[in-house]
Amino acid sequence: MRRLVLGLPLLLASLPVTSSPAWAQPRPFNCIGAERLREDVAVVTFARGADRVAPEAVAVMQPLAVLAREAPARNFCVLGFASSNEGGAQSGSRLAARRARAVGLELAKMGIERDRVRAEARIRGFASTGVDRRAGARIVLLPVQ
Repeated sequence: MRRLVLGLPLLLASLPVTSSPAWAQPRPFNCIGAERLREDVAVVTFARGADRVAPEAVAVMQPLAVLAREAPARNFCVLGFASSNEGGAQSGSRLAARRARAVGLELAKMGIERDRVRAEARIRGFASTGVDRRAGARIVLLPVQ
């Protein structure tokens, strides 16, 4: 009996990951090129070094959340940025990721399903020229794919 109990975790670990639909992302999409889109976009700014969404930023996000609830096939890309004076490359990247995540969580509070939101950090040099890279997050409601 003891061998059976000890062997059960190994047996479960050997099962293919695809056997459980809960482990798969039900809405596969990516944010490649999202920073170049100009329609259905909002920008949330953050104070220097901050990663919490300010109450006034919710008003900026609300129109996109309304559009998204009306069109459930559309997904969000939240691109977080840190300015050049907010630390080095590594700490800036972490800050950008925390900002993107905070905005994604705020969208979830507005009724947007979490699997419809992809939050990513963008660092200098990653995005093309002409993209707003101030301290903040760019929220892009993607067109239907």
